[in-house]
Amino acid sequence: MFPNIHKKDYRVLDLIRQREIQDSMTHIILQKLHVTESLILRLGLEKELNGHSGCVNCLEWNETGQILASASDDKDIILWDPFRYEKKLVLHSGHRGNIFSVKFMPKSSDSILVSGAADCRIRVHDLTLSEPIFTCKCHKQRIKRIATVPSIPFLFWSAGEDGLFLQYDIRTPHVCRSNDRSVLVNLVYHMGRYAEGKCIAVNPRKPELVAIGANDAYIRMYDRRMIKLSQVPPSPSIHDNSDWANISTYRAGKGDPDDNIPLGSAQYFIAGHLRSRDGNKSITSTYLTFSDDGNELLVNMGGEQIYLFDINDPNRSKIFFDSSWKYSESIEWEQRFDKYGKQSDISDAEDFVIRNVKILPSHIEELKCQANESFERQKYSSAINLYNKAISLCPTAAVLFANRAAAYMKRVWDGDIYAALRDCKTTLLLDPEHVKAHFRLARCLFDLNRSIEADKVLKNFQQKFPEYASNSACRALKMDIKEAIDAGKDITQTKQTFFPVSEYEQEWRRNTIDYKMRFCGHCNTTTDIKEANFFGNNGQYIVAGSDDGSFFIWDRNTTNIVRVLRGDERIVNCLQPHPSICLLATSGIDPVIRLWSPWPEDGSVNEREIQNLDDAASANQIRMNSDPFELMLMNMGYRFPVSQHEFSDEDGEDQHDQPITQALNCRPS
Repeated sequence: MFPNIHKKDYRVLDLIRQREIQDSMTHIILQKLHVTESLILRLGLEKELNGHSGCVNCLEWNETGQILASASDDKDIILWDPFRYEKKLVLHSGHRGNIFSVKFMPKSSDSILVSGAADCRIRVHDLTLSEPIFTCKCHKQRIKRIATVPSIPFLFWSAGEDGLFLQYDIRTPHVCRSNDRSVLVNLVYHMGRYAEGKCIAVNPRKPELVAIGANDAYIRMYDRRMIKLSQVPPSPSIHDNSDWANISTYRAGKGDPDDNIPLGSAQYFIAGHLRSRDGNKSITSTYLTFSDDGNELLVNMGGEQIYLFDINDPNRSKIFFDSSWKYSESIEWEQRFDKYGKQSDISDAEDFVIRNVKILPSHIEELKCQANESFERQKYSSAINLYNKAISLCPTAAVLFANRAAAYMKRVWDGDIYAALRDCKTTLLLDPEHVKAHFRLARCLFDLNRSIEADKVLKNFQQKFPEYASNSACRALKMDIKEAIDAGKDITQTKQTFFPVSEYEQEWRRNTIDYKMRFCGHCNTTTDIKEANFFGNNGQYIVAGSDDGSFFIWDRNTTNIVRVLRGDERIVNCLQPHPSICLLATSGIDPVIRLWSPWPEDGSVNEREIQNLDDAASANQIRMNSDPFELMLMNMGYRFPVSQHEFSDEDGEDQHDQPITQALNCRPS
């Protein structure tokens, strides 16, 4: 008898087996297999797959989701039947180093695999043959990622730590170090001699667009139709890597010798505050991926947070710090919607003001009150989460953005001050007379070491609101700004020493696009292969692993953490959602693959669930900014405050009865 699938005490893998038995029930079953909030809240460990003897560095589903490929430090590739928990094949890859990436070639009946490893080799394996189709040794440093795209079954791409991004066509013979032209991008020519390639992805809807990540904060996207493939530059033996930083530097930072990459073929993205950061913290793109519709790019930034970029409408958010402070030109409004749920097409500043919701609906007002209470109790992450939810439901209320800005300024996680600046600018678009937003904007600029702009904004504030010009907080900030300018601490005045970059690189960096959304809570500092992926048929969730052995699930709409689960004894690196059902494969330092699917609603306790999401996120923020000694103490149970502002008495919420003089008291304790 076919079991009653309308009962809730099922597991996803059972449903898949049922579908194999009776195809007529496919439609009903698929309706139950969507990644919904209910399924996410019941996600638990389904099975551990044992077979590797080293860290599992990469996972890959085939197109149908019937096979899962894994590769490891043990240099083996294993193909799994994920529904029977069985090995289908163990492939001894022939690599002499840790395997970092494995991909199925599209439309190859799952018989052709491509792998890249620490031995600087790429191998193409035909599973029907005993030997690889070919082995490429064009890279001179470790290969970190391979990329394919479903619509092009004969091309694949690689990213190497030698700064090279190569394109391969399996229809044609490949001969290493010949006149063969396979270099799509040589970052050394533009970034300088220490450029390293870390990740690469191809847009599934627009396969002409290729995005790459490197050992800096910039995300680069190219239209490969405009690029002329070039030769691999000459180099010494692949076994002589010790002097790689001192070789092949005759063109480093001087641009392509034959103008292989035209100026108009590239678009750069970056989180605004990272554009002019100091050099004390290493930032690296560890993973990037396009959304299924091809409109968004998700990036896991090593040493920082996870960012979502909109690749369309490049004129939307190029301006980070506009010295003229024309607010209507310097904020993106793509995700703002009018009361009818239609996308707003706002071109005039007055239109923004008209759309400002001054009287909040009752359910939004309740969320705001709860957020204000969390703020007063110094639960800033909780307050931000509530404001996030309120803004997602009512995205044109100035008071919500103003309040969230205050919470960001108190929490002070990486990127929070810049997020507060963005919120202040949004507030002023909706309500140009918002006093506290004007003042906080100056405060944010000062905290971001933009003292000259902060001075302009503060003077504008004093002229616009003369009744507050003599306020103690205003006078204190004015004094701090003057001292910073006199000391030459403004980031626009400070001459920073960088390695020379090409003229094209300078122009590309001048026209970067800011992020659309930000996801915080995980820690990404220890490994450079940590992934972040969309989860769900509409990408409604974001998943990523963390250095604390957990993996995080965020609601894409609100950016709030939904769940945290323990996925590894040490570090979770890889998370690959099944292509069509609510099933997630994860791996990390442990030599096992873990499969996660919704548990039945039978009251079972999930021992792998982290209960206090805010504490987990706060601990990771500390971990991400700790030195090794502090990290050791933290692992022993010691707790450090998130920042010097954690218990300071800065400006509070926009309560209706709160005096403005109290709100302007922003001087740190």
